[in-house]
Amino acid sequence: MGKGNKDDRLSALPDDILVNILDRLNVRDAARTSVLSRRWSQLCAKLSRLIISALDFLPKDVSRSSANISDDELVRINAAVVQATKSVLARRSPGEHTIGLLSMTFHLIDDIPISAIGHAVGHAMATHLVKNAKFCVRTRKDDDEELVIWARRFMLFFHASQVAFGGLTSLNIGNLRFGESDISSILTTCKRLKRMHLYNCDSGDSSTLQVEHANLSELCIVYCGLEQVKLNWLPQLTSIVFDGWIDFQDPLVLGHVPLLESVSLTNVALSFNKMVKLSRFLGSASPRVLKLGFRSEKIWVQPECPTQDLASVFRQLRFVNLVKLPEGYDLTWTMFILEAAPLLKELYMTVWDDLCSMEMDEEKRKKQLYSENKGVEWGLAAADFHHHSLVTLVIFGFESEDYAVDYVRCVMVAAVNLEDVFLYSRLELECGNCQDKKPTRFAWTKRQKISLKKRITAGIESFAIIHSNKTIRADHKAKMLYPKCTHLDTTSG
Repeated sequence: MGKGNKDDRLSALPDDILVNILDRLNVRDAARTSVLSRRWSQLCAKLSRLIISALDFLPKDVSRSSANISDDELVRINAAVVQATKSVLARRSPGEHTIGLLSMTFHLIDDIPISAIGHAVGHAMATHLVKNAKFCVRTRKDDDEELVIWARRFMLFFHASQVAFGGLTSLNIGNLRFGESDISSILTTCKRLKRMHLYNCDSGDSSTLQVEHANLSELCIVYCGLEQVKLNWLPQLTSIVFDGWIDFQDPLVLGHVPLLESVSLTNVALSFNKMVKLSRFLGSASPRVLKLGFRSEKIWVQPECPTQDLASVFRQLRFVNLVKLPEGYDLTWTMFILEAAPLLKELYMTVWDDLCSMEMDEEKRKKQLYSENKGVEWGLAAADFHHHSLVTLVIFGFESEDYAVDYVRCVMVAAVNLEDVFLYSRLELECGNCQDKKPTRFAWTKRQKISLKKRITAGIESFAIIHSNKTIRADHKAKMLYPKCTHLDTTSG
């Protein structure tokens, strides 16, 4: 600040730049700037992103989990969310500035402050132009009886906040056991809904979820005890994440989903589970992005011969991500994907026994019928098969074992236009506990890298460059997680 100049350089910036800066803060911090001057107070009324989260009102010594917070404290936090919402919206002149995003994260704990949140958001939608509105409702992980109570509380909130739900474009909910028609009622009311994320939600044992919606583009279903999901009519659906299903016999039925581009499927297969044929699982869909997760257990995908049905499902594939394949098993079964997907450009895979999330107790594994043999054999790959589109192969959790080296060689021979092979150690993926439990075999030194490249390229011709790196590139790490549920934060854990 110069002598005789009472204005700092930040305040000298144009309003639109300052509003852009404030939009990057949470509402609580942005609101604090209003005490600086009358001008800053007016800037808060122009914010286009209003993100109000109960997590910002937690006591300093409490984690972001609600598991150990008392009901009285959660009620207080919800009341703070209500007060913050009313305070921020009271500064705005009706219809003067568009709200690009109104996002609310709160706890499902008591009907009175919850209803106040719904009424405040509903009033904002009635008096302002709100382009996008999101509810993220946090709940605790309780037993089945409690899940029913949580669902009843949620439906009370839903019925008391029809205007707010009618304007939602995103809804994240979890740990709820609904009545048979509750989810259909929610979808019918939320006509603007584009993204819906369900975590541990169902309608009782062996229930079926049937979905019809004109605008829904992203559907995420995680750990829901559903026997079957039927996507009957979703003309705008582009992405589905389906993580965990009960019955391996037709768990997903795809109806009218003409725009579906991204599919993520993850499950733990036990010894008695039948393997799934993707040509049947995906039906008439032709995604461009496919993620298959195995949670370090038995491979549940059945390799298939290149049939017309499989070719139809894979004809648009550009990116495949295979996540947590069990360590030590033959990987050549994945070649059937290459044979059926002529336009595939990138193949990512993570080979990793995640010891911190796996069931390691041998007695429990036997009792719960985990599979002893997690691999799958596939000996039908054509010897003269050539793939002309694949340019990138990325393997996380690579170890200098014969099965891994042989697989890289197999891909390099088949993919005649392959440009890059990136090999990463699994140590980048693991926590300290995992790293202490087992050693890794990876080409760390320069001599080891040279030896590894000789083993991979011996006797084959390929222009692909082999990269064996310690640190995962940022763009590779981002794709390692893709596709995933965005902003799924509905549980206490």
